Amino acid sequence: MSNTAMTTSATSTGSRVDSPSRVDGASTVSSDAAGTTQIADGVVAKVAGIAARQVPGVHSIGGGASRAVGALRSAVGQQDHGQGVKVEVGETQAAADLSIVVDYPMSVQQVANDVRQAVSDAITQLVGLEVVEINIEVSDIFIAGQDDDSDDENESRRVQ
Repeated sequence: MSNTAMTTSATSTGSRVDSPSRVDGASTVSSDAAGTTQIADGVVAKVAGIAARQVPGVHSIGGGASRAVGALRSAVGQQDHGQGVKVEVGETQAAADLSIVVDYPMSVQQVANDVRQAVSDAITQLVGLEVVEINIEVSDIFIAGQDDDSDDENESRRVQ
């Protein structure tokens, strides 16, 4: 995409990227060939979410509420790859905010750095945008065997 020029039609204040995407949430990519390509912000969010999930030590993406909604979607056979990811897309740049849950006993800082690198590489390679910022919130630590179901089982064993 080296010969690609990206254009958008709307601007806003306080943006982290060069020029925010259009009002309809898509960036328009113009090329030397006839025609244009529009990349929706949701596409960038999905790319970021998929890349983050592939990093060792990432148990899940999103905070408590978005994980609950994601569990409901999974129950009916749907998955939202952009869950827990917010993006801001400009003409040639993108910024992302992710919320992750890290597996215990992984190094939280190392997992966050690995997620940042994986997401940056994926957005750059697959979408062709320069990544200017990736903020990561670690919302929880997952400890295997310590979920709500195992607590109920332990209680029932104590009363036997």
